[in-house]
Amino acid sequence: MATIKEVAKLAGVSVATVSRVLNNQGYVHLDTREKVEKAIKQLNYTPNAVARSLFKKASNTIALIIPDIANPYFPQLVKWIEKELTEAGYDLLLFNSNNDVDKELRLIYLLEAKYIDGLLLVSNHLTKEDVKKVTLPIVALDQFLDEDIPSVTVNNYQGAKEAVQHLIDSGCQSIGHIVGPHDSYTSKHRLRGYLDVMKEQNKTPRIVEGEYDLTTAMEQTALLLEKYPDIDGIFAGNDVMGIGAIKVIQSLGLSVPDDIAVIGFDGIDWGTVITPELSTMAQPIQSLAQAATQLVLDLIQKKEQQKHYQFQATYKNRQSTK
Repeated sequence: MATIKEVAKLAGVSVATVSRVLNNQGYVHLDTREKVEKAIKQLNYTPNAVARSLFKKASNTIALIIPDIANPYFPQLVKWIEKELTEAGYDLLLFNSNNDVDKELRLIYLLEAKYIDGLLLVSNHLTKEDVKKVTLPIVALDQFLDEDIPSVTVNNYQGAKEAVQHLIDSGCQSIGHIVGPHDSYTSKHRLRGYLDVMKEQNKTPRIVEGEYDLTTAMEQTALLLEKYPDIDGIFAGNDVMGIGAIKVIQSLGLSVPDDIAVIGFDGIDWGTVITPELSTMAQPIQSLAQAATQLVLDLIQKKEQQKHYQFQATYKNRQSTK
């Protein structure tokens, strides 16, 4: 591979002049620029991206840390974030923490040393104290950590209340809830919404933990129905658990929604490929991605910006509810 010194020699200029042409910085006479560009083309020279990022202390790369790549909500989110970043001239570096707080901290320290331009963070464990130490432009996605830390979220509490109220309005008398991980921001707020509606309606809460995954949700749904055989409605803390609930209900010879109605949360594509299709509180995933991407780019460019964005989930009436 050709080097920048070889380009400079062929063009009859200094290495500094070639660098100014490559980075489009500083004045370079038009004739000189043409000589350098001709030499670059003749030698098929490609700038070393790593070296340039070290020199500029920037890489046109945004990192995204997510907690669980197996949760189909996150691949959909990643798809839209990558699209937005590509259109803005940035690359995406994706990391899956597997809900490991130590790994999340290690990743952040690593990224700070690698001249990543900004960080989008989804974490069920990191606190505002952890994140305030970060020197990178950072946006908390899917969670609110602190007034001083920019964030993009959905109103999980209100969405959960709407989900439970819909089950009640459709005639459900005994409603169970499959809650997500106890330390998850989204799970806590969806649980709180469920509990508040149940209290307002003088109904007894019936709760099991599903951990946001299919297998655990199926196990916990079976326990829920064994303990409370009168349940006629289930609010699942996310769509994956809602799908698990439907599978268990059907395996018991019961009908969805005639015997037990089910509603999830997220609006992932999986919910439309099962029978019956899963009713859900759908998150505006594309809008979340657009807001988070624009927010981190504004931080990088030191633009004035709104610090916090909160979107509303929208009820999608499908076949698993009446």
